[in-house]
Amino acid sequence: MSNIHYFTLTIAILALASSVAYASDPDPLQDFCVALDESKAGFVNGKFCKDPKLVKADDFFYSGLRNAGNTSNPFGISVTPALVTELPGLNTLGISIARVDLAPNGISSPHTHPRATEILICLEGTLYVGFITSNPEHRLFAKTLHEGDVFVFPRGLVHFQLNLGKTKARSIVAFNSQNPGFITIPNTIFGSNPPIPTDVLTKAFQVDKKVIDQIQKQFESENNYHE
Repeated sequence: MSNIHYFTLTIAILALASSVAYASDPDPLQDFCVALDESKAGFVNGKFCKDPKLVKADDFFYSGLRNAGNTSNPFGISVTPALVTELPGLNTLGISIARVDLAPNGISSPHTHPRATEILICLEGTLYVGFITSNPEHRLFAKTLHEGDVFVFPRGLVHFQLNLGKTKARSIVAFNSQNPGFITIPNTIFGSNPPIPTDVLTKAFQVDKKVIDQIQKQFESENNYHE
């Protein structure tokens, strides 16, 4: 094989390796990069780093997951995140975590995380969880979870959690991103701002305009929740 072929093959392998390496958050280039609250220098893909000499132990600490969240909303859910916004020490480390509280019959509506795979451990209650594969198969993979059970949701796939019990449910979820993103399917489609034109939705869902109008009323801003 000629030198030019070796060179071309090497470049191809490096390109493939780079694409795999950056499939999630990029690796840090220093011990840590504690996030600053804001910067006047403009936007970056992530957060600006705090001067290491000014970093304290509190930058790596967060107590927000100790207490149950308020589930008094139409979905019966509270999500308490510990992302880079709440825990600056996560910046560049490629991980984050959240607490999910569900009232009886509460639901974490079908949603996706565009930047992360999610792993869930059920700490209390009984959960029905699952995810759906992409087009064209739309296969449902679902399980009923009890205390101590673990389930994983692949990156970008639509998934959900439902409390099957008559008592509250509690779980911890972890992500391989400091900022996984959260796209709730019903809220996104029927609660967008400004609203998606009715003609688009009636055609997409093959229903009458009155049905779309009725659904959209259920997803006004006060009913939205965020992870």
